Amino acid sequence: MQHRSTGWTGHCVMVESAAMIALIVDAAVGWPDRLYRGIGHPIGLFARAIDGCERRWNRPSFTFSARRALGLATLVLLLGVVIGVTAALTLMIEYLMADFAWIGFGILAWPALAQRSLFQHVRPVAAALHSRDLPVARQSVSAIVGRDTGALDEAGISRAAIESLAESLCDGVVAPLFWLLLLGLPGVWTYKAINTADSLIGHKEERWRAFGWSAARLDDVANLSPARLSALLLCMAGGGGWRMAWRDAGKHASPNAGWPEAAMAGILDVRLAGPVAYDGVQHDKPWINAEGRSAGAIDIDHALRLYIRACFLLWVVTALTIWPL
Repeated sequence: MQHRSTGWTGHCVMVESAAMIALIVDAAVGWPDRLYRGIGHPIGLFARAIDGCERRWNRPSFTFSARRALGLATLVLLLGVVIGVTAALTLMIEYLMADFAWIGFGILAWPALAQRSLFQHVRPVAAALHSRDLPVARQSVSAIVGRDTGALDEAGISRAAIESLAESLCDGVVAPLFWLLLLGLPGVWTYKAINTADSLIGHKEERWRAFGWSAARLDDVANLSPARLSALLLCMAGGGGWRMAWRDAGKHASPNAGWPEAAMAGILDVRLAGPVAYDGVQHDKPWINAEGRSAGAIDIDHALRLYIRACFLLWVVTALTIWPL
């Protein structure tokens, strides 16, 4: 594979090759526990910075407008640092590694992907349900969703796992790769910083509504195209789901998460979303594919197979962007 090229074309070749490196390494090893115990994960740095600003600036005594402005300031500071550091790393790698810079880019982009981690978090939920161990299944699914899980039955646990898998295909795989291909290292890590901020503070509860407003809105924009691409990949992988994605995506509170979730619901022919509780408060959300079956452990298995096929299609698309060059 020839990488000696100048200008925009040469940069594109490096970024696309880096994307393949990141996909391969992530699928092969994920983010190993030994590495996590030794140095943590870059997302942890974002989380600590956001948490520090939130504790100092998101005070009940401040007005709604002040907290919204301080939430925006938190995001601007975080993204400014991320863009500055990743841009500097990009220049340094290009200078030091020259024609082999794509390897360095790939290694630095690898932690932003979550192909293997997502599979490893969802599979134990299905395994516990197959063993009829609801307490373990609830505990396993609580690691990947924010809803209350203590009273969930098999259908509720299965819905939660499948919804998380579908949405996280976008957040953890498609969107990071999309922004990596589009804007290189600054793009992928800026996206991860935005997505982390949204997951921590971009909520509608009173405590977060003002402070997390900008994080939630920016995350909506950042996922606009990746969410629809995720739905497309799932529909291609499953040979269906198009009608349901088009019909029911808008029933989700998020302008983006509904697309992969509705596609998954259509392919599996199961009901997703519906009533859910957060912090003891019941929320009567509309059903996606209301006429579908109740989900079960076997549907999580099917969803995981769809997820693997969708990731494979993403590999193929990424490889095809490199091949002609």
